[in-house]
Amino acid sequence: MTKRKVTFTQVFKTIIWPRRRLVFLGLVLIIIRSLSGLVLPASTKYILDDVIGQGNLESLQWMLVAIVCSLAVNAVTSYSLTQLLSVEAQHLISVLRANVQKKILKLPIRFFDNQQSGALVSRIMNDVEGVRNLVGTGLVQLVGGVLTAVICLILLINISWKMTAFVLIPVAIFGLIALKAFAKIRPIFRERGAINAEVTGRLTQTLNGVRVIKGFNAEKQESLIFEKGVEKIFLNVKSSLTTTSFVASAGSFLLGVASVGILGIGGYMIVQEELTIGQLIQFILFLGFLIAPIVQMSNIGTQLTEAFAGLDRTEEIMNLETEDDPEKRSIKLQSVKGDIRFHEVSFAYEEGKEVLQKVSFDAPAGSITALVGSSGSGKSTIAGLAASFLVPGSGTITIDGHDLNTVALESYRSQLGVVLQDDFLFDGTIRENVMFARPEASEEQLHKALEAAYVNEFTSRFEKGIDTVIGERGIKLSGGQRQRLTIARAILADPRILVLDEATSSLDTESESLIQESLKSLLKGRTTFVIAHRLSTIRQADQILVIEEGKIAERGTHDQLIEKKGRYYELYTYQAKI
Repeated sequence: MTKRKVTFTQVFKTIIWPRRRLVFLGLVLIIIRSLSGLVLPASTKYILDDVIGQGNLESLQWMLVAIVCSLAVNAVTSYSLTQLLSVEAQHLISVLRANVQKKILKLPIRFFDNQQSGALVSRIMNDVEGVRNLVGTGLVQLVGGVLTAVICLILLINISWKMTAFVLIPVAIFGLIALKAFAKIRPIFRERGAINAEVTGRLTQTLNGVRVIKGFNAEKQESLIFEKGVEKIFLNVKSSLTTTSFVASAGSFLLGVASVGILGIGGYMIVQEELTIGQLIQFILFLGFLIAPIVQMSNIGTQLTEAFAGLDRTEEIMNLETEDDPEKRSIKLQSVKGDIRFHEVSFAYEEGKEVLQKVSFDAPAGSITALVGSSGSGKSTIAGLAASFLVPGSGTITIDGHDLNTVALESYRSQLGVVLQDDFLFDGTIRENVMFARPEASEEQLHKALEAAYVNEFTSRFEKGIDTVIGERGIKLSGGQRQRLTIARAILADPRILVLDEATSSLDTESESLIQESLKSLLKGRTTFVIAHRLSTIRQADQILVIEEGKIAERGTHDQLIEKKGRYYELYTYQAKI
């Protein structure tokens, strides 16, 4: 994936500007909060020099009331600001997560072949977290901090330009240090996202494969891998902490120097009667209000840098090309007859290593095409191409005369059913898993599908029947039971095109004989591609393609290929002996 940096202009156009009313209201609130916060330091000189100095108790009462009111306004605006922007920021995070997940689901299958599922989960859930600092209080506080600092600077100059000039030197040095630090830590935050995704991905695999790990006594090995991963995270965090703590320490030192200088200069000016005690205290308080936003801005700057680093990684995902590009795939099939044709189709998972080489065959509507051959010959690749999971490197695949590369995938896949070798089931009930293919199906249609796939043969033994929870990936069921569920799911979907990849590989002989009968009714009138190592399951196919080294070595019906006594005959007679 190409690494790109998200610019502030992009963020402004896509995130801030659409929420301009909310952000503007936040700015108004922060201005009110900033101004109300300045009432206390501004009143100090008058209380000390004019009110207390002259014994004017009535004015003192009114001044105290005004200060309390300003503090109340400050508290209310702070609360409103947090409620207003923080809630919107969390809403934005949820929207972005949904958009990233939606985008990822539209990416081609080949993208997922090169990614860890746990790493993708991390990218969806964690990379967008930082935007809360863009729409939330972070960015607004940054603007409010700048505004407060500017107002305080003007007031400080008005009290004493000499002391102000002295203060600006360490403040300017601190600003330069902070800018350099932010530039340095953005790549660190970006790398942290990648490391987090990698560690999360491996951890997900570990938990999914816990039976294999325990079976091979590999707990120590997996623990060591995870320890190395979290060590990487630690070193990355250490790097960012070193940088941010240096900024904070430099800030404390420089601003401390400024404070010492102010006390010295201010004391001298009071002795020379160029400054009153009230003005010195007022200056120190205003200086505090100037320094606080600057220190706060350094923290916010770190948060914004982290946000941009996360958006960099999110942008990588959002810029990937989806598999269903509406400009390239403009044909929407109103109905699918099911005529599929491969014409000189070649395909390679890696450049220069072709898995298929100029494969050509016709699969007429309603026909059954069986694919047989040794492992790695290209059978599953042909099935994947027919299911539109893969795109040919060269040649064409047509559906009812239309180039499949130009057909909108949604319109094609709405008539597609798959039963894969990896019989994936969700953590839910048997009912939910079967109805996944057709949520609107009636109870009668559901039970017909369950009966056809002989699922009711084992669900009747469960206390809750088809409402039994089967665990993640159907772990509570046997391999044969899981495959019967996936077959029931395909039966309920009622597709025009069906791909069966080792659909009966996990069935015992008795279950397989039962399933063969249900498959006959399922396959009737549908264009079907069947991959099966058990050649006895494909004797009724309209055509059998023997695939060897990415090419069609033989083709014909079962009887024709047996009579030919070629590669198919060898495979069939070999299995018959076992």
